[in-house]
Amino acid sequence: MFITPAFAQGAPAAGGGADMLIQLAPFLLIFVVMYFLILRPQQKRAKAHQEMVTALRRGDVIVTAGGLVGKVSRVVDENEIELQIADNVRVRQMRSQIATVRSKGEPAKDEPAAS
Repeated sequence: MFITPAFAQGAPAAGGGADMLIQLAPFLLIFVVMYFLILRPQQKRAKAHQEMVTALRRGDVIVTAGGLVGKVSRVVDENEIELQIADNVRVRQMRSQIATVRSKGEPAKDEPAAS
């Protein structure tokens, strides 16, 4: 009668550690689901994109993130390539901005014309 409800509810239970685990279980479950549905597939996509970008070579037809379609005419360095988008029109493109590789091509070889 003289004990307030707040004081009575604040008394520690005998198995306090188990209650804490039960309260954290939904958060742990949400984190595990988020990892397998969001983080892991994103990491796989990033790894596949990095492999695609490092495998670029002269003659590959690519699509940039901006929508340009062109042929790799020269690999400048590890971060840039030179992209031919039309006759006598070449631009330098960052490798990270390449969206897809449409076709893997062999570099054009200069062969004598058959007569």
